[in-house]
Amino acid sequence: MDVILLERISRLGQMGDTVKVKDGFARNFLLPQGKALRANEANKKKFESQRVQLEARNLERKSEAGKVAEKLDGMSFVAIRSAGETGQLYGSVSTRDIAELLAAEGFNVARNQVELNQPIKAIGLTNVAIALHPEVEVTITLNVARSADEAERQAKGEDLTSAEAIYGEDINENARPEAFFDPSAIEDEEEERGARAEDAGQA
Repeated sequence: MDVILLERISRLGQMGDTVKVKDGFARNFLLPQGKALRANEANKKKFESQRVQLEARNLERKSEAGKVAEKLDGMSFVAIRSAGETGQLYGSVSTRDIAELLAAEGFNVARNQVELNQPIKAIGLTNVAIALHPEVEVTITLNVARSADEAERQAKGEDLTSAEAIYGEDINENARPEAFFDPSAIEDEEEERGARAEDAGQA
């Protein structure tokens, strides 16, 4: 289907461009969201007559998004979730969850503005892009952890997805054979055996 874009759409084109898109994408997203019109003569004339208002509205929205972007860009948000020892979540963090986290902090962002290719399924720090406007995008950091304490440790750069981090010490060090016995005790034992053998030989 050919459509006339009423705003800039990432990877598609600028306002006023006539582009070919899949029918489903046009019917389910572009047309109902008011982001495009079917490309026909009547709509072309309609667009040209409204171009000035559309451009003015676009500039206004861009300006508003810019103000929000100044506050939001680079911010970090914490999401507390249940997870196993290896850091795998017992669920996931979706675009809706992220939009709700932002809303709780006073940022009105719709879930379709959160650019997340797939839900987050493990603890850790993840950079997430937020499209506040077709021409304004910011990046936030999402800190997914099992507790506020863990979130703080992750923010400082700790990796909490390993067994060592969970148990708070290097378990690999403690698992080495020499950790279970004293090498000097072995030497003493060998000397003792040698002495016994000598005694037996002399007898």
